[in-house]
Amino acid sequence: MPTRIFFTCDLHGSERCFRKFVDASNRYKANVLMINGDITGKAIVPILPTSKGQYVADFLGDTEKAKNDTELADLEKRIANVGYYPVVIPESELREVRASFERQRELFSKLVLERVQNWVDIAEKKLAREDVKCFIMPGNDDMWEVDDIISASTVIVNPSERVVDLDADHEMISLGYVNPTPWKTPRESSEEDLWKRIAQLASKIRAMDRAVFNFHTPPFNSRLDSAPKLDQKLRPVPSLAGILTAPAGSTAVRKAVEHYQPMIGLFGHIHESGGEANIGRTLCLNPGSEYSTGLLRGFVIDLERGGAVRHFRVEA
Repeated sequence: MPTRIFFTCDLHGSERCFRKFVDASNRYKANVLMINGDITGKAIVPILPTSKGQYVADFLGDTEKAKNDTELADLEKRIANVGYYPVVIPESELREVRASFERQRELFSKLVLERVQNWVDIAEKKLAREDVKCFIMPGNDDMWEVDDIISASTVIVNPSERVVDLDADHEMISLGYVNPTPWKTPRESSEEDLWKRIAQLASKIRAMDRAVFNFHTPPFNSRLDSAPKLDQKLRPVPSLAGILTAPAGSTAVRKAVEHYQPMIGLFGHIHESGGEANIGRTLCLNPGSEYSTGLLRGFVIDLERGGAVRHFRVEA
């Protein structure tokens, strides 16, 4: 029987997307589940208690009100489903937090790590009963403390900078680092360093023609890395045909795929460029991401000893 992989990326804190991810073993009959990086969200949504025992929040450009605890729970759920972190906080305390970068950082870290721990608990409860391998790799946007929570799991494996067996015939190497971005995120490195890391991992592969490269950043100029071109103020550059785009992937990853020619390359990072491409004999896949809508994009891949016998893009 082939090994069936469900592969996705860039959930960015979306509660709805993660719950769909752990259910993919049932939905798609997959025995390997994989997230390619960027599992944490980007923003907090404060929910302010009012003097009337109600709650109010600015959410996605609208003022949202909750009249009771039931409506509050629904509001918190909707906020979490798009990847943000709701927090009920008095207005006086919110002013104190906004006045202190350290307080902001502490609150954000607390909320991020609580959700990651909750996700690990969900996966352990669901997948411990199933014969499923689960790989979750932090990406460039994820703080380093995330690794400790994943590493403590009895069900989830963080494959970054390791060689892992997908089955008896297929090995995988993974890397959560990306080439430099304008946002100076936690896991960025020079192209030279990326190449050294990849080469070190690739040297441990026994059969490259059956290997999987699982890198968060896609190959440069591969059609899987087209992102909006930004000006010096990090604003998208417009044109008569719309927003200009430019390749944002890694030249080191491109070089590695061309040089080693693994069976499959799995990538993420560039949300707008979901799709597939071939570089030499290597099938390259990027599911893309629409996490903020709660839509989970992914690929289902069937592996047999001779190669990938089938793959198809899915969304749920």
